[in-house]
Amino acid sequence: MTESITQEAVVLEQPGKITLMDVSIPTISDPNDVIIQIKATGICGSDIHYYTHGKIANYVVKSPMVLGHESSGIVALIGENVKTLKVGDRVALEPGLPDRFSPEMREGRYNLDPNLKFAATPPFDGTLTKYYKTAKDFVYKLPDHLSFEEGALMEPLSVAVHANKIAKMKFGARCVVFGAGPIGLLAGKVASVFGATDVVFVDLSETKLERASQFGATHVVNSGGLPHGVTVDSVIKKEIGKKGADIIFECSGAQACIRTGIEVCKAGGTFIQVGMGPEEIQFPISMIPTKELTFQGCLRYCQGDYSDSIELASSGKLSLKPLITHRYKFKDAIDAFDENRDHPLNNVKTIIEGPA
Repeated sequence: MTESITQEAVVLEQPGKITLMDVSIPTISDPNDVIIQIKATGICGSDIHYYTHGKIANYVVKSPMVLGHESSGIVALIGENVKTLKVGDRVALEPGLPDRFSPEMREGRYNLDPNLKFAATPPFDGTLTKYYKTAKDFVYKLPDHLSFEEGALMEPLSVAVHANKIAKMKFGARCVVFGAGPIGLLAGKVASVFGATDVVFVDLSETKLERASQFGATHVVNSGGLPHGVTVDSVIKKEIGKKGADIIFECSGAQACIRTGIEVCKAGGTFIQVGMGPEEIQFPISMIPTKELTFQGCLRYCQGDYSDSIELASSGKLSLKPLITHRYKFKDAIDAFDENRDHPLNNVKTIIEGPA
């Protein structure tokens, strides 16, 4: 590692203002620490939301915060208790650190730990620096044939894997995915790998829907381009049958999509809310008991999801490369964030390379 005590980082100073500025280089302070030299980072929708609005739900940006949490890199330094990793290992990092003694941790559902320290979620700094410190048990070796870009995308893939697990995805299922962004595309692809025979993607962006064919789509619906008088739910049911879908993955957070998802979910079906939307919306709650729907939230990922994601990508059953639409050098990171903020419909996944 460098002998310098500072490093350049991509910092959200305040809503609407991102700066490249110097921050402290981390040091080993616990024998279980691992310091990673970051090689690739994906821009997430949450990064853009903090950039634009300064908050997500109860998480409010009150002071400058380093952005980024979808990252991979090379092990640069390890604590004395770290035996499963060595300097030079290529790794993906899971960006949330729970309280090791919490009930949620013991249950394997550490994503629900209220004291979870998640990168680039106020008040915790993210990974868009040269060196980032985390704990050994949240660092995963990457197979040699997976790139750093693919390693960074284990984070959104883990969300998709988690969503499919809690949906109890099985062979022959008919599912609908609302929102063909990175999480939606991956949720649909994982569903396809897990055995879904119908995977319908719904989105406003033709650019994103065009990519859906590479992510398990059997049908796509451009909800912004339907003829007058034709509804989204009628188009979906025409494709998968009048009974509706076995499983809904709602990945947009949009009220209209939530309402339509409940309408097209079959009696006894499962609705998984993945996307974060407005704090309050209107939706047909009476349909949940009358159709006896399972309505469940999905928060990030938990025990086993990262390992399963690496295995899934490594097997060749799923390719992450088609997800990437834009690449930027670290020095151009501000341009990358501006492009994602200003043209969201044209961007699926942007990767920031480095810093070198």
